[in-house]
Amino acid sequence: MKSIIVISDTHGNRADIEKLYPVFSESDLIIHLGDTSSDGARIRSAFPGKVILLNGNCDIPRLGEDEILLTEEGVKIFACHGDRYGVKRGNERLAQKAAESGAEIALYGHTHRATEETHGKVTLFNPGTLSRYAAQKSYLYLAVYDGKFTGKIVEIS
Repeated sequence: MKSIIVISDTHGNRADIEKLYPVFSESDLIIHLGDTSSDGARIRSAFPGKVILLNGNCDIPRLGEDEILLTEEGVKIFACHGDRYGVKRGNERLAQKAAESGAEIALYGHTHRATEETHGKVTLFNPGTLSRYAAQKSYLYLAVYDGKFTGKIVEIS
């Protein structure tokens, strides 16, 4: 089994990011979905070899990838920030891109709203935000094993 921690839209909130360091240290992989990838670079320095950075619409400089497709424990995962797929207006384009890529999971951020929903054979997860201005901060704990997965959105205070 692999555990994956997914965060997004941290917008420079180092205090809440550092609260997650114990969780990061126990995870196999950490994915930062953008806004602000420099926060992700700081996490990558603290946890070398297990961080994937994606660019968000607020990321200058762009320190990561715009989107990725990876396979963990037999589960294909498509990840992006979400802005390029218009996720604030709906998830259909993102779900279609993930399905065309053969992914079973699509990870995205941008909306600052934690959600889990299914479109056809693709499960979409948005971990929410860790922005200091958010009323509710959250991340996604994703476990994958032998072609199966389960995700849990975890709220933090």
